[in-house]
Amino acid sequence: MSKKSILIVDDDEDIRSLLTYNIEKAGYDVDNASNGIECLEKIKENKPHLILMDVMMPEMDGLEVCEQIKSEPSNAQILICFLTARGEDYSQIAALEAGGDDYVTKPIKPKVLLSRINALLRRTTHSPSLQQDIIHIDFDKYIVYKNGDEILLPKKEFELISLLASKPNHVFRRNEILTTVWGTEIVVGDRTIDVHIRKLRRKLGEECIATVKGVGYKLIQ
Repeated sequence: MSKKSILIVDDDEDIRSLLTYNIEKAGYDVDNASNGIECLEKIKENKPHLILMDVMMPEMDGLEVCEQIKSEPSNAQILICFLTARGEDYSQIAALEAGGDDYVTKPIKPKVLLSRINALLRRTTHSPSLQQDIIHIDFDKYIVYKNGDEILLPKKEFELISLLASKPNHVFRRNEILTTVWGTEIVVGDRTIDVHIRKLRRKLGEECIATVKGVGYKLIQ
């Protein structure tokens, strides 16, 4: 089995060297980029399994780079873990909403970081079953197709999956989902979202919709 590949993106050469040493020692293939533009160029040639991305970088910050990567359907299986000195809640939420899969605050011990890397790669492995779960939505006919099979959904379930599918791999916050799908005139609780997500998972597959704890949900495509 080929090694998993990891791309480290950080403008600090010392940090890149330290991370490269420890991650290669753990058995991964490692490449480096010193900024976001270089990162985007590198993934055109070789798509890594995981990107460790600094947030604060010159020219393009990590959030902007992440959004560009996730906007391309061919990059959907690339995991992005932000590695940054900023630990505020709003920074973490911004990172997840940009499409990030995890957020690690510096400084972090190499063993702890490797544990997070291993967990990420186990959680979202490049499995054939996940890649086959292709969701297509016909907005005119109110029909959802999974791998070509027609699935009829009630109105609110259709509107919910349509919202999530409008930005695959983007994390939609719970209040945004409530406002968009149910509006402000109807009072519903958070449990309403959970019930509808549970029904969608039963019909479309458990792995199609990911929960970002404390933030919201995203469609994995």
